Order: sequence, then structure tokens, then C-alpha cells
Amino acid sequence: MTGGVNAWDPAIDWVKSCLRAGVSEFVVCGGARNAALVEALARAETAGRARLWRHFEERSAGFFALGRTMETGLPCAVVTTSGTAAAELLPAVIEAFYQARPLVALTADRPAAFRGTGAPQTIDQAGIFGVHAFHGGLDEWDGKGPIHLNVELEEDFTPGDVDFPEECIGTFTAAKDRLDVAVLARWLREDHYQGIAVLIGGLEPDEREEVFHFCRDFGAPVVAEATSGLREALQGLAIHDADRVLKARPPGKILRLGEVPSGRFWRDLEDLPEVSVWSICRKGLPGLARESQVTRGPLQRVIKALGEVEAADDALDLLAGASARAARIEEMLECYPDSEPALMRALSHFACIGGGVFLGNSLPIREWNLFAQWTRPVPSVRANRGANGIDGQISTWLGWTADVSDTWAVIGDLTALYDLGAPFMLGQINGEGRTLAVIQNGGGGIFQRLPRLKSMSPRAAECMINPHHADLSGFASLWGMTHLRVRTTDDFDAYEPGGKPVLLEIIPDPEQSARFWADWDRNGP
Repeated sequence: MTGGVNAWDPAIDWVKSCLRAGVSEFVVCGGARNAALVEALARAETAGRARLWRHFEERSAGFFALGRTMETGLPCAVVTTSGTAAAELLPAVIEAFYQARPLVALTADRPAAFRGTGAPQTIDQAGIFGVHAFHGGLDEWDGKGPIHLNVELEEDFTPGDVDFPEECIGTFTAAKDRLDVAVLARWLREDHYQGIAVLIGGLEPDEREEVFHFCRDFGAPVVAEATSGLREALQGLAIHDADRVLKARPPGKILRLGEVPSGRFWRDLEDLPEVSVWSICRKGLPGLARESQVTRGPLQRVIKALGEVEAADDALDLLAGASARAARIEEMLECYPDSEPALMRALSHFACIGGGVFLGNSLPIREWNLFAQWTRPVPSVRANRGANGIDGQISTWLGWTADVSDTWAVIGDLTALYDLGAPFMLGQINGEGRTLAVIQNGGGGIFQRLPRLKSMSPRAAECMINPHHADLSGFASLWGMTHLRVRTTDDFDAYEPGGKPVLLEIIPDPEQSARFWADWDRNGP
């Protein structure tokens, strides 16, 4: 032990600091360097002051902790040992930054004297997450994004007696944004003749009611993504096949509510500077490189501050033909019943009655938005849309729904392969009725939809798509999950929810899928 300093007292101080800041959940990845922290946290849990989860792999642990912040709205810490273990948290920290989630990276480190020496398990951890995390103290943290607490500890420690009195437990409260909505209110009133559409991305549960009433009273055409929790509830104002409709007839104004939308039209706005765009979101980032306006704050506060807003209605008749487009989608799904979109529709009827749905990037969330059933409300839907990555999707789902039964995740095959260690957590959470649906199309299906792929050489296209022959039954067996392959809608008859976790391997007919998309691109709904 360098310097003869016992690591126990510093570890206790750090744990108590976290508890005072309102951090009560910890995902622990044990190692020699953070052993004192692990012991201190275990004693805090025994005293009823903390809840611990354990994981062997830091990247998955970080995303599980992110999922916990989604569910509770409170901080969750992920605790690592030193060296590359800390670096494994970067993807989750980045996602938390762009989602404005209070993720706490509590990383043990060797004493500063070891930095730059090449000693084992020693890297320069201080500031390792750069702009994506706050690097000050807990008392200075605004709680609207991740924080990095780098804890220098000796390896050896001698545990002593410790108690965690009531006064060491604090309450977490994120700093409130100051709202000035006068300019936004004027923007909403002006130039209705140009037309306005409302694009709704991911919303927090406490934002949805205010957004629903606002959209209903405002009366403008709406594109409500599944993660808004309002996709089905706002069908009366919904633009079907919105990317194509809006590109053909761009409105003069776009009001974005919540997270950055996943639809193609949002990216098309980069090349439509004549369309005025205003975003209202918790993070306060515009989501566009071009000029636009943004108001930072929770939607329910902003909408209440706006007061009564004059109805805009559908000045450009963007909703004209909506029923016909919806009917055409139904017709196409029936014409290609074993295509990927049709199987997505079929599984959505099962998933919508559960305790929540997590949608993976990139193709599943888009196909759900387009083709999932739209008659039964699905208010509890999440996705990792901060940085749009495929990292840690299963882990985030498990963290978000750890205490909930009958939940679903719908992800792609490469996304599943990216997070093979995630189901390690199944023994620690509520696994009843849990279903992991993996769209098995033999590689990156989203890339097959990119026009630029057609101009690429066969070898380059192969590198983009990453075709594979992975047998997911082995993945299910590894973690004690029931495995069921679904190739047709009739195969869902064998699906029996409610027991141990199920891995549904959805295998669309490639020929029908290709014909569906060719028909879609050629004629549209």
C-alpha cells in the first residue's frame, strides 16, 4: 500500500457524499481498486440507505444505470475500478449527456503519483469524459446531465465500523431552467397561412398530458413518434408517411417538441432553410446545424407558461388523404404478410399490452413508427435517441424496466450482438413476462435502405451491412431464456408470454421485404 493510507475512510466519505446528493442506486462492477467502495456500498445497502446492482462488464453496467435514471428520474451511479474499466463508461456517459440524464460515473483511480508511469491499471482518468460530463463536486452539479467523480484510492483497506444516519440521506433536485416564452408565443401566432406541423420526439411521462392537450387545441398536423407516448392518442391529427408528405409540401414552420425526431424529414430540414424551426426540449440543443430557435425546459412548464395559444389548424391541407394513406399501408401489410414491416405490425399487437416497449436503433424504431398498430395506446415507450447509437440497448431496457413485468424490447440483430452480456442482470430484476424481440435479417438492415449503398462496390456494401449467420438460440440458452423463431404471422401462435424471459427471433422473408420496400419507394401509401 503506497503511503500507508487506509482507503476505508475516503471510501466511506465518497459514499456518504453520494447519499447526501440523493444518489441511492449504484451499479457495481467490482475490482481490486474499488473494493473499499464496494464494501462501503454493501454496508449502506444493509443499512437500508442504498440499492445495489452488480455487473461484470462496465459498458453494459453504464447503460443499465442509464435505464434506471429513465425510470426514476433520479441519479444512478455506476461504480468501476481503475484503468480501461473507467473508459468503458464513455458510450453511456455520452448518451446520458444528450438525453440530459443524471448518470453518475464513480470511478476508482490509483493515486495521482502513478499517472504517466505506465504502472498497471493506470491511465489518466481525470477528465476522461471531456465535455460529456460535469467534473466538479456533487454540490455544484445541476443534475441535468452526467457527472464524473474520480476517486483516488489506495488498494489496501481495513474496514471499520460505520453507520449511515438519517441525516446523511439527501434529496435530488435538478436545477430549474429560467423560461422566457414571449418570442416563442409570438412565433406561434404569426403567419399561420404558411402552415405549421408539430414533430414530437421522445417525451418524459410528466410532459405527455400537457403536450397532448396543447396539440389537440392547436390543431396543427402532428408527427408523434412512439417515444412520445402519444402516437396512438393523436392519430386524429397524424400525418401518415410523414417523411414523404412533408418533403413534398414543406410547411412554413416546424415546431419540435421533445427529443430529436428519428424521421428522415428532420434531416431534410438541413437543406430547407426557408422552413422556420423552433424546438422545445429539456437538453436545449437544436438538433440541426442550420439556423433555428430553441427553448430549453420541461415541456409541461413551457406549455403552461405559453398560456392559451391561438389554433393553427391545417393551413396546407397536409392531412388531406390521411385516411387513404393509412388504408394503403394496411393493404401493403396484407399483401406482404411475412415481410419485415408486416411482422413488426404483428408483434406490436402483443407488445402494446405489456408494461413498456423499448425500441432499438436504427431500423426498429422507424418501422414501429410507420407500421405498428395505432388503435391501442402505448404510453410507455423508450429508446436511446441521444446519440442514436446501438450501444447498450438491451442493458438500457433492463435498467428502465427492472421492477416492471411484461415488458418488451424490439431491436435489430447487430444491436443484440453488441450487448451480449446484458442479460447477466436477469437474475436481479423482474423477469416475468419479459420479451426480447430481435429482428434477424442477417446484418445491418438499415444500411440496405440507404440510396448510397447502390453506388458502392460489393465489398464495401458487405463491410457496411456486416452479414452474419449467428444462431440466437445459443444466446437465449446462455442466459436461460426461452427461444422462439417467428417467420410468419402464424408462428406467433406458439408465443406464450408470462413465464420466464423469451427471446423472439423474428426472421422476415427477405424476398417479401424487398418487394414491400420496392413497392413503398415506387408508389408510397
